[in-house]
Amino acid sequence: MTEEMGAGIPEGRSRSASKTQKAPQAQKSRNQGPRLTGWRKELWDWAKALIIAAAIVLLLKAFVFQLSTVKKISMEPTLHEDEWLFVNKIALRLGSLDRGDVVIFKDPSVGEDPEYLVKRVIGIPGDQLEIRGGELYVNGTLKVESYTDVKIEDGNFGPTTVSPGHYFVMGDNRHQNASKDSRAFKEVPEELIQGRADMIVWPISRIKKL
Repeated sequence: MTEEMGAGIPEGRSRSASKTQKAPQAQKSRNQGPRLTGWRKELWDWAKALIIAAAIVLLLKAFVFQLSTVKKISMEPTLHEDEWLFVNKIALRLGSLDRGDVVIFKDPSVGEDPEYLVKRVIGIPGDQLEIRGGELYVNGTLKVESYTDVKIEDGNFGPTTVSPGHYFVMGDNRHQNASKDSRAFKEVPEELIQGRADMIVWPISRIKKL
């Protein structure tokens, strides 16, 4: 008699426990919602990959690099119109610019919606610059500029000393009135410089390091 009662009690408990276990499982299944399968799952995986890739590209463009297109003739013979430049945006964060670097910056002479200019750094903070007789002098020493093809035709300039946190820039095109640069709008504050142009990337025939 004892054995029969003992056998009946676990059976009732077993059915009750089974119902208790099924309830959370059913609730968990409802919370998960329908699972994607087949082409829907593949499409969602592609969408996630594209979103992540786009976010990475935007972050790189904002903080690491960008592509910039050359406009006008102020940097000839080094750069020509419609060439694409690879612009290194972390150059200033990792260190300072040097003489001879090609930089992209906002036109300091325009208040609202300024255009971007590309020029070469001629003077760094503390440098004394002077243009005399069509030649450039940096700290009293004649500067030999292999990237130009003519003497400076716009007349004498200076002497002037570059302020801390600023750079003196000029276009490589030294023909008269060919370049709007620091001779017109003075030195460029570091915060207006967007990055250093490290390479021509287009057209293919012109690919080279600057």
